[in-house]
Amino acid sequence: MAKGGFRGGMPGNQMNMMKQAQKMQQDFLKMQKELESTDFEFSSGGGAVKAVVTGTREFSSLVIDPEVVDPEDVEMLQDLILAAINGALKKADEETGKAMNKLQGGLGGFPGLF
Repeated sequence: MAKGGFRGGMPGNQMNMMKQAQKMQQDFLKMQKELESTDFEFSSGGGAVKAVVTGTREFSSLVIDPEVVDPEDVEMLQDLILAAINGALKKADEETGKAMNKLQGGLGGFPGLF
């Protein structure tokens, strides 16, 4: 091997790969910021309980219709709250997964890169 690198190598190809990697990183950061600023909402009980989760998986609001509050049936209210929260988290996870799959679309040769 000659000093300074491989003989007969493809420096243009390596530069292309570096540019693609940098673009992918920029796209990933942009997608991450977009997801972090997105709210994911889910309702349960026909809209009686609504939970909102941010893209950073933090709860930003929980709205409970006063008509669903029954002191004799607290368990139902708890179930509705859990359903709304879990639904909002699932929605956030699904959207994040879709965005990651879209970003990884052209990476067939690099499994597990992200």
